[in-house]
Amino acid sequence: MGSKNKLRRFRENETFSNVIQPSRNTITEGFDFLGHWHKHFGNNNPITLELGCGKGEYAIALAKQYPDRNFIGVDIKGARFWRGAKTALEEKITNVAFLRTQIELIDLCFAENEVNEIWITFPDPQIKFKRTKHRLTNPEFLKKYQYILEENGLIHLKTDSEFLHGYTLGLIQGQGHELLYAHNDIYKNFEAPAEATLTQTFYEKQFLEIKKPITYLKFKPKFL
Repeated sequence: MGSKNKLRRFRENETFSNVIQPSRNTITEGFDFLGHWHKHFGNNNPITLELGCGKGEYAIALAKQYPDRNFIGVDIKGARFWRGAKTALEEKITNVAFLRTQIELIDLCFAENEVNEIWITFPDPQIKFKRTKHRLTNPEFLKKYQYILEENGLIHLKTDSEFLHGYTLGLIQGQGHELLYAHNDIYKNFEAPAEATLTQTFYEKQFLEIKKPITYLKFKPKFL
């Protein structure tokens, strides 16, 4: 994507009513939306996050499928989720929003028990050991998710990375989280949850074209 195109999208994002772009200082010093996301949507419906949302395909698809729920796509790359935000406005999908921030700050953006579900869709698996702290399902991130999730809240991981699938499955079992579903090739499993095959992201379609298996996990995080 050219720099001019990126700048144009950044400028457009600033005009979108469904895009929130706080600075890091704003978040760390006291974020106005913390604990008050329902005011943005104008209702008390459950909130689902899509972390590392990219173009926002999953957040948009889920918002269409579940109009009685609210969805927030979270990503630091505003030029990417511009597409999802613009689509939502064009199609008048009012139960979806986009938050531009780093996921490491997620527990400063949402209050304790404020979120109902979290989707992590095709994140960078960060395979190298020195990148462990950047894996979106590492123990530190899971603690942040557990904090913002309500009791019995769910986490979904959908990825083409067998490594990340296995790594996360090991953490679930090793830390005593409650595994609800796991499969290493959901499109070959006729009993896969409909929500896992509801939509295909841009990258997912590319993976499927080259016959790469798509894995999926669903679990409830639990910490002592």
